[in-house]
Amino acid sequence: MSDLESCFHNEMLNLYRAVRHEVHYDARHLIARVTDVGGLEAARALLRSDRFSDGFVAITLAGRPDLTLEALVLREPWRPLFTDQELAIARRRLGECGIGDDGSDQLASRSLRLRLA
Repeated sequence: MSDLESCFHNEMLNLYRAVRHEVHYDARHLIARVTDVGGLEAARALLRSDRFSDGFVAITLAGRPDLTLEALVLREPWRPLFTDQELAIARRRLGECGIGDDGSDQLASRSLRLRLA
């Protein structure tokens, strides 16, 4: 595991803690996956999914799209860990909800509610 991958693993653990503390969403499945296969592979597996994860929906509806995995992987220094296709998936998911690459958008929760309705 490279230093960058190790740092990303730790960032995934930090993301879990931030989501639990700030959004009050307990993504136990995420922390279990990170613990089992590592942060990078857990992120890649979530990006391979054909649908929004429950965590993405909960976090975005709580008004904190910046705490989504999709927003995390699009930030430096993590981008080089992911393929162009994985980054495109993250960008598309955020974009479909009216959220910018950095996870910022005050209308994100409203946009996602409209999309899911």
